Amino acid sequence: MTSPVLQTVGLACERDLRLLFENLELRLARGDMVQISGPNGSGKTSLLRLLAGLMQPTDGQVLLNGQPLAEQRSELARNLLWIGHAAGIKDLLTPEENLAWLCALHQPVGRDAIWQALAAVGLRGFEDVPCHSLSAGQQRRVALARLYLDSPPLWILDEPFTALDKQGVAQLEEHLVNHCEQGGLVVLTTHHTLSRMPVGYRDINLGDWAA
Repeated sequence: MTSPVLQTVGLACERDLRLLFENLELRLARGDMVQISGPNGSGKTSLLRLLAGLMQPTDGQVLLNGQPLAEQRSELARNLLWIGHAAGIKDLLTPEENLAWLCALHQPVGRDAIWQALAAVGLRGFEDVPCHSLSAGQQRRVALARLYLDSPPLWILDEPFTALDKQGVAQLEEHLVNHCEQGGLVVLTTHHTLSRMPVGYRDINLGDWAA
């Protein structure tokens, strides 16, 4: 059995004095694409934030490569790419400036690589346009351009298909599958029905772990 990159042990999450899920046991390995589903309010985004180290569990723990996540902040930063439901970009900066700033936090990249990533998501010619001038779909593409840089193996994505057109959705699906087939790991939430999935795809319904 492939060793898990991420693992949860007896994980529980409480929000606003309500226990969303408990005793959650997951093993997530390279090559997997794991879709977190469930009814509204079941804790999908909260689980992603727990896996990304952005929240602390009510009970249990998250393991990264077999060790407690809380003890491996620098290792997590090298291994994780997190894109939340919001685009997470600064309106006054250009796409190039946003990507340079985001990458500088962990893995600085050059201008050529940034321009290639923006071209890959259909933003050639928009590199120097302030992001407040872009449409919602274009802003989402700026955020997703991070997936086309020299990115870490673990991608945690909250509703990554939001505001994308049909072509953008198909391209992103293909890219996620390729990442998994090359040994990456994708954990995501989405209301979009996936048409492309890798061999290691599975759906985890948080309703099955409701408290």
